[in-house]
Amino acid sequence: MTAVGRVLPHGWRDFFFQLSLWLGFGLAYQVARGIADRSTLEAIQNGLKVIDAERAFNTLIEVDIQRTVIHAGDWGLGAVNLTYWLSQFPVLGLSLLWIYLFRNEAFITVRNWIFATNLLALVGYVLMPTAPPRMFPEHGFVDTLAASSAVNHGSGLVELASNPFAAMPSVHSADALIIGFAMATLVKSRWAAVLWTLWPTWVWFSVMATGNHYWLDIAAGVGVALVGGTIVAWAQERRLTASPALYRCGSRRW
Repeated sequence: MTAVGRVLPHGWRDFFFQLSLWLGFGLAYQVARGIADRSTLEAIQNGLKVIDAERAFNTLIEVDIQRTVIHAGDWGLGAVNLTYWLSQFPVLGLSLLWIYLFRNEAFITVRNWIFATNLLALVGYVLMPTAPPRMFPEHGFVDTLAASSAVNHGSGLVELASNPFAAMPSVHSADALIIGFAMATLVKSRWAAVLWTLWPTWVWFSVMATGNHYWLDIAAGVGVALVGGTIVAWAQERRLTASPALYRCGSRRW
């Protein structure tokens, strides 16, 4: 354990502190989920409003995307299903760990950007719980996870931890944008940078192809990410201007 501790940029104490922040956010998410879960009828109505809005502008493209992926066969469904499950926690978590260990100078900015974005999204979930497309088969949507995956939203731990009415805004899309941008600017390989640049677009496609988000959810997620990034940049600039010496001496760990 001591040997591993030497690899950590700021030792075990800071590492466990960072983990505690994520656990605290997880608790906040569950509280917001509990509030949103009590608004099932409102969530269904909001989902229908999104469908009506997209249909009014002839932009209800999610059904066509799903149809194309389904016709592509098992490999297409498997790719989008796997992306949906892996993008939010494994890819996000491993990317943050890599940044923490090897690009630590950027970690606080990326962490705070994700926190700010997700907290704004939680407010959205409480104010506007929205049922995802997969809950409206009568409009042509398919729950590809339930139809072709052993793990779906009805699986034990997934059902316990997830928010079924968290379509608007799409945190999958927001976090993919943040991680894609951060990793593309931090990796040294040009090919890796290109792949990370394409990552958000692939995630956006996948969340629509699996019937979990409308394109309006994605647009809202991108908007929330931009607002979150602006808030973090403003706060850091204000903090640095107010006390540059204190910032350099280590208070940046917040």
